[in-house]
Amino acid sequence: MKREKGQNDRIRYNILTIITYAIGIVLILQLFNLQIIHGAEYRETSNSRLTRETPVRAARGNIKDRTGIELVRTDTGYSVEIYSTKVTDQELNDSIERFISILEENKDEFVDNLPIEVEPFKFTQESEEEQKQWKINNEIDENATAEQAFNTLKEKYEISEEDTKKARKIMAVRYEITRNGYSNTKSVIIARDISNTSAVQIREQNAKLAGMNVVSEPIVSYTSGNLASHVLGYVGAINEEEYEARKDTYRNDDIIGKDGIQKVFEEYLKGTDGVKQVDMTVDGAITSEYISEEAVAGSDVILTIDANLQKVAEDALEKNIKDIAAGKYGEKHDADAGAVIVMNVNTGEVLAMASYPDYNPERYSEEYSQDDETGKYLNRAIGSAYPPGSTFKMVVATAGLDTGTITPNTRVNDNGIYPYGDRQACWYYRSYGVGHGYLNLAQAIKYSCNYFFYDLGYKMGIDTIAEYAGYYGLGKRTGIELMGEERGTVASKEYAQSVGQDTWYISDTLSAVIGQSYNEFTPLQMAKYISMIANGGKNIDASIIKSIIKPDGTEVSKEEIKQYVKDTLGTENETEKDLDISEENLQTIREGMKGVTSEPGGTAYSYFTDLDITIAGKTGSAQTGVGDEAHAWFAGFAPYENPEIAVIVFIEKGASGGYTASTAKEIIKEYFGMNSEKVTEDKSASSSVESVR
Repeated sequence: MKREKGQNDRIRYNILTIITYAIGIVLILQLFNLQIIHGAEYRETSNSRLTRETPVRAARGNIKDRTGIELVRTDTGYSVEIYSTKVTDQELNDSIERFISILEENKDEFVDNLPIEVEPFKFTQESEEEQKQWKINNEIDENATAEQAFNTLKEKYEISEEDTKKARKIMAVRYEITRNGYSNTKSVIIARDISNTSAVQIREQNAKLAGMNVVSEPIVSYTSGNLASHVLGYVGAINEEEYEARKDTYRNDDIIGKDGIQKVFEEYLKGTDGVKQVDMTVDGAITSEYISEEAVAGSDVILTIDANLQKVAEDALEKNIKDIAAGKYGEKHDADAGAVIVMNVNTGEVLAMASYPDYNPERYSEEYSQDDETGKYLNRAIGSAYPPGSTFKMVVATAGLDTGTITPNTRVNDNGIYPYGDRQACWYYRSYGVGHGYLNLAQAIKYSCNYFFYDLGYKMGIDTIAEYAGYYGLGKRTGIELMGEERGTVASKEYAQSVGQDTWYISDTLSAVIGQSYNEFTPLQMAKYISMIANGGKNIDASIIKSIIKPDGTEVSKEEIKQYVKDTLGTENETEKDLDISEENLQTIREGMKGVTSEPGGTAYSYFTDLDITIAGKTGSAQTGVGDEAHAWFAGFAPYENPEIAVIVFIEKGASGGYTASTAKEIIKEYFGMNSEKVTEDKSASSSVESVR
């Protein structure tokens, strides 16, 4: 048995040995075939083909209004990228010239960041320091003129074209690919959003366009032109500073949010790029391409804004400003800018935020950026603070009632000139030569009697008034999810000292109670203040974000959004407590505001007589410090019986608060007109998207 077992083992060993030798012989023969017989052929094929990875750009998320209307969407466009190939400079220049010719024939543009203009020659950088640094970066003599720098680059890129303008076009593309460091594995975008005609022609002539490839690329599109431009913001090419901070997830030719929602929520909107494999010959001709990793679109951001209400607000504000400037209300004034806020008084949701002048986000870089350096396109709803004028009187009224300094029935005799603090006169006395006579608080608000509030402020002192202004959130950031929110200031002894005024005078208090002195607030803060009067004193968080919907349809939690905004902006709502005041006292203030708009003699009565609902409001005219010009305010809520919205209208140099009432009226009509109609929502919108009354 042992002998038989040993023989079987030897047989198995011999068989395995034979199989091993056979496999080895096959492999040697195959290797001989690859390296010796067909080696030259395979080497030639390998050397003539390169496989590259190129990004598949992810679509940015859409930005929608609360009803599902797309305000910003991503459309598919065509761009042209270029890789480094084994061609001479002259061949590359010829390819670029051919490429430019195709674009110009179809009225398309190529990327042009070359900071030199020709005929006449000049640098486009504004400062000499920028010019100097640019020359150093591009190995050009620091003292070179624009023409000398041009000739240096022309020689560097071996551009033989004699026509200066044509040479510059070639140079612009060469400069773009050089500064972005293109290679045979890394492409550079040299044209964006080209027409379908150009895309087809470039693909057809691919063999003559060294290293160039047409790629589908998401293009950010604004569906309604200038609508909500200050809220939405704009996108643009990533700059060096932005790239250095995000190079792990961004390319140096990416598009990135620059302002507004586009910037604040960039991390959600961007999406994740995919990967495409491109096979290309060494001279730049594409042989095949395929997707190896799919792109993932960005998340959709849903705003609290209602697009229809937003449009009415913007149109009414613009018309109002132009009417004031044209003298429709009498004398012409220099009104040229303003803002509107419409807020849900119970939730703090911003239903409309308008600022004039506005801009077209798609054309910002080309048409608006230089003007914006002067602050022309500032979002005045949050980015600047203004004296509130008589709209501040409800703060003083709140303080007076809550501290017991006055009651709803306290009456003061306005005889025209207040005897303390430089004997300041009521506006009514200046206009008609007499005072308002005896008034209670509601009447003082209705007629906007300065004398009444001078007396109340004198009795309380500035410390109490400043304290109650803070309770309403005035002089404090609301924490809204936008960049550039100003804090504003509340008139106080402490603030006066901080700006070098060591002594606080009675006249300072009297100025403060009518919304002057150091009082300066944003229209958004004013909307929160009026909302708290309307809702019974409940603190609210101003918000412009309804929800964020991920590509898979799930919703980002409110807690995550709140923390993200805090981390991104470094701000949050600085008012946390409800206003602890009796409903009876607040009702007295609201009655006064109702008188402003709904009773004869009210400062805005004539503007609202034909409305079917009762509203409450307050007008204000605030001195600008420039001649007799005054800023104009309207601050109100509606309906009076069961408040839903607060409306703030502000017009720079608008002369009189009453003049702004026409804008508020149009907004209120639109809002409540929507209540009487059946609103159909976009069925493609998420279930978290709501309609607004």
